[in-house]
Amino acid sequence: MSRHTCRSHVASVVVFLGLAIASGLVVSQVHGAQPRFYRDDPLAREPETQDASAASSWDIDLFYDLAYNLFVTPGRKPERIRAGNVNTADEVPDSSWFTNRIGTRPLTPSEVITGPNTGAPPNPASWTIIREKSSGFAAGFTARDASGQTWFVSFDAPANPDGASGAIVVATKLFWALGYNQVENFITRVDPATLKVDPAATIRRPSGDRTPWTPDDVQAVLDRARRSADGTYRVIAGRQLPGKVLGGFKYQDTRPDDPNDLVPHQHRRELRALRVFGAWTNLTDMKAGNTLDTVVSEGGRGVVRHYLQDVGSTFGVGANGPHDWHEGWEYVYEGAPALKRLLTFGFAFGPWQSAPHHDNDSLGRFEGDHFDPVAWKPRAPTLAYIEMRDDDAFWAARRVAAFSDELIRAAVGTGQFTDPGASALLADILIKRRDRIAAAYLTRINPLVETALDPSGVLTFTNAAVTHGVSTAAHRYTAVWSSYDNVTDRETPLGETSSETARLAAPAGLPSAEGAFVQVDLSAEHADQPSWKRPVRLHFRRDGAGWSLVGVDRLRDMN
Repeated sequence: MSRHTCRSHVASVVVFLGLAIASGLVVSQVHGAQPRFYRDDPLAREPETQDASAASSWDIDLFYDLAYNLFVTPGRKPERIRAGNVNTADEVPDSSWFTNRIGTRPLTPSEVITGPNTGAPPNPASWTIIREKSSGFAAGFTARDASGQTWFVSFDAPANPDGASGAIVVATKLFWALGYNQVENFITRVDPATLKVDPAATIRRPSGDRTPWTPDDVQAVLDRARRSADGTYRVIAGRQLPGKVLGGFKYQDTRPDDPNDLVPHQHRRELRALRVFGAWTNLTDMKAGNTLDTVVSEGGRGVVRHYLQDVGSTFGVGANGPHDWHEGWEYVYEGAPALKRLLTFGFAFGPWQSAPHHDNDSLGRFEGDHFDPVAWKPRAPTLAYIEMRDDDAFWAARRVAAFSDELIRAAVGTGQFTDPGASALLADILIKRRDRIAAAYLTRINPLVETALDPSGVLTFTNAAVTHGVSTAAHRYTAVWSSYDNVTDRETPLGETSSETARLAAPAGLPSAEGAFVQVDLSAEHADQPSWKRPVRLHFRRDGAGWSLVGVDRLRDMN
């Protein structure tokens, strides 16, 4: 394994040593002088150079997973260390987990509408059931369409037209745009008149035995679903994923049979960031059962690809109807609120008991006027949720804020809600929640971004909080400059400059040699934003006649 992999996980010395041993690096190199930045920093893709073909399937017991997250995870003291998979510029490189999209390049409405869907939609002329659904509680089955393609088919609950199917499609588009691997999902229809059962199809009974499907089994599925006036059923069909299915992933530790899985999952920024993305969309069901790993072939070797395969428990309705009133406000079980309600005979109200919710059958219980992104909670916390730091939240909030009203409405339109009021309402709530996330997290730490140092030594930048309209501009910006030795980590002060605009000139003596480094501690002064005084540390490398940004650290005193 190359030294690049070592650098992509700079937050973990243990990982570095493990990689060194695994790759046959000379141990003495660990003790020698190592540069902090290499020529190809910041890395755009996380190296995954080992063959993971031997990874095998596993089952994660969902009751154990829920119990662990409810009763063990909240008691674990957060490590509060920097995310282990960020590159030197404090960004998440592309990987088998995540692909940078919104926030790093402009997305068009048509791209969001297409999302992960690269293949043809299902052919609903006929459906042949081949087995039960592999996961989830919604009515459904696994079936082949008229073209012979395999799909996982889920129905809407009887009292919630378009609810579950619309939520899955819209959320899939949003999470794809955010960067996560998503299943290809299509809204289509099932006509009972053309519904067949493969003679070899079996279903697992409560006893654990597998027996053939019967007409009663088919009817039991249809009885739990909403039937349209024409006798057909609106369904969501998810394409079978390519590769060997391994089962879900956990939100802590690593997968022991994946040699590329080196950063504990609680320290992967994209998994920590689900605390923000989940709050925006009300993704309350963050369990291992809604994830999926598969082994696919890339470059002649096996790579484990990680999916958020089920993001349907979003907004205000799920597979079996509206979310419970407390979802998004409290965990399934919280000792203190439960005890308080017990001792007051139920008169100790929680905020969810007084917050107004819009009455819409297709959306369920979802609102934006009383939404507090910092206080939001899923059904059960994950360790990645607990470990999120302010720099992780800032990174995530910038991506949420990058969704324009137009992009949000484009994503919502893919839900094909028959009630036009539902589409308008869902988009309006998502826009309100987006703005509250921006206000909550873009001001918590120094928000200066898009920093650049031009050849003449002028530093420019933007303020993310100002760009997204959640703060006024700072009244002064200050930069403390130093030349930097990339091998010894030694700093040599050059001076300090300040300005009332987002444009700062460097002091005299800026190095000019090819490969030279300069360090800048950039801070802002704002009467209402004291956290902005904490500087973001920047490193620039002299490349030819210009400067390249190679290092960003927003919370260096916490690393």
